[in-house]
Amino acid sequence: MQWRRFKQTSSLEERHAEQAKQLREQARMLPPGPVRDAVEKRARQADTAARVNEWLISPGLQPPRV
Repeated sequence: MQWRRFKQTSSLEERHAEQAKQLREQARMLPPGPVRDAVEKRARQADTAARVNEWLISPGLQPPRV
């Protein structure tokens, strides 16, 4: 079995930020309710993941920017 390899063209942080942006746009089009809440939650999780990744790769593990 061979693995397909490809090089990422953007950083993990950029991909998380883009995903959060797309999820927020998607949530704006949904009516209020549990589905919209779930999409907004995924957007917040993507933002958090981007910030945690930024913190982990920072020199000296300094706290992330707010």
